[in-house]
Amino acid sequence: MRKTAPPPNETTLNLESLAADVVSLALKAGASDAEAVAREGDEFSVNVRMGQVETLKESGSRGLGLRVFLGLRSGSASTSDLTAEGIRQLVDGALALARVTEEDPYAGLPEPGEFGAAATRMTDDDLRLYFDDVYSLTGAERIEWARRAESAALAADPRIANSDGGSFDAATGRKALANSRGFVGGYRTSYAGVAAAPLAKDTGGKMQRDGWWSGARRLALLESPEAVGAEAARRTLRRLGARRIPTQRVPIVFAPETARTLIGSVFEAASGDAIWRGASFLAGKLGETIAASALTIVDDNILLLPTGAGGFGTSPFDGEGLPSQRTLVVEKGVLRSYLLNTYTARKLGLKSTHNAARGLAGAPGVGCGNLFLEPGKSSPDAIVGEIEAGLYVTGLMGFGTNLVTGDYSRGATGLWIENGQLTHAVEEITIAGNLAEMLRNVTAVGNDLEFRASVASPTLRIDGMTIAGE
Repeated sequence: MRKTAPPPNETTLNLESLAADVVSLALKAGASDAEAVAREGDEFSVNVRMGQVETLKESGSRGLGLRVFLGLRSGSASTSDLTAEGIRQLVDGALALARVTEEDPYAGLPEPGEFGAAATRMTDDDLRLYFDDVYSLTGAERIEWARRAESAALAADPRIANSDGGSFDAATGRKALANSRGFVGGYRTSYAGVAAAPLAKDTGGKMQRDGWWSGARRLALLESPEAVGAEAARRTLRRLGARRIPTQRVPIVFAPETARTLIGSVFEAASGDAIWRGASFLAGKLGETIAASALTIVDDNILLLPTGAGGFGTSPFDGEGLPSQRTLVVEKGVLRSYLLNTYTARKLGLKSTHNAARGLAGAPGVGCGNLFLEPGKSSPDAIVGEIEAGLYVTGLMGFGTNLVTGDYSRGATGLWIENGQLTHAVEEITIAGNLAEMLRNVTAVGNDLEFRASVASPTLRIDGMTIAGE
């Protein structure tokens, strides 16, 4: 059987040379410093609903971005036109913008000594970021994977008679970065995923929806479509009969997929952008205890997963070319580090933690790599089993974290805990607290850490929160 053609990024285009050439052109045109990023990628996505293909997308893209400096002034531009004329316009446009911007004493590239020796830099091969088996299926076979996931969910129980679909995705990409400080580097990545989202109806005719997915850097590491569909069905069925509960204060247990959003909020609060602006409740708290001693939060940008593949946030270098590293953010409740790029580090009088993140245009922001809460020793069943009355949160809605004050409020769904057992489903409630207090009130950390995204957490129990219900 004929396999899918090689992806668009398997071409002779040398992104590293392209980026380096653009930097040289910018310097010749008058820039005092320059940085260029080149990207190339492809994507396949199919969604099947009730056995029929609903959407099918296959695309490829290329782009080039340039940031230039004229002393303390900077400007940036991007283009998808990689012809000589397109690149000339890119350089001219970035320099024109730099001439009209205000001077900023903190702007600029990292110092040359920060990039490390080229001979010791990690590559995508070292970090296991790319696997070509994501293209080992034909288009028809990829569609069939989506169908199999949905079919497994529909076959799980007669109460599941409808679906929001099954899906299959595959993507690969390449990125290169070069600057006038002597750095040139590049890497490539791959991804494949399968998901299902069934709908179930209870005896009263009320519908409930949930879903599940599996994602990995290589096809061979994906869970089977049947396993994904079965888990999606289990999660949907447990939501049947959901009802509201009275307003009260009880222990709340966050399932891993919801607990990771709390870890994401810690990242936002510890980001250098929020810190130097004074827009975070963690500003000025370095070295202080900000959480329970059970909490250790790590940002590991060079993480290799137990599967042997690189993490979803793993890369050889950050958005400024600085070598990726492991940063201890919170250690046993003590705030050890903010997450910084070069600009925010200079603003705060600190050193970059190599957490620059950037697109094609604009100055780098701050991003995380693989941000996770280290697991504890308690099983999820043991954590739930110790609670006489409480809530097990399986879903969150809205964006309700105020980073300045720490105030937290989110719509939630979940399962009611009674006498150590998960009982009926709960919906149409809001959970509220203060993130600073919530971090200190963590009373149990699960042993079930699993990386399904670049931000991950095990099960968490937090006491002292309020449920707003009936």
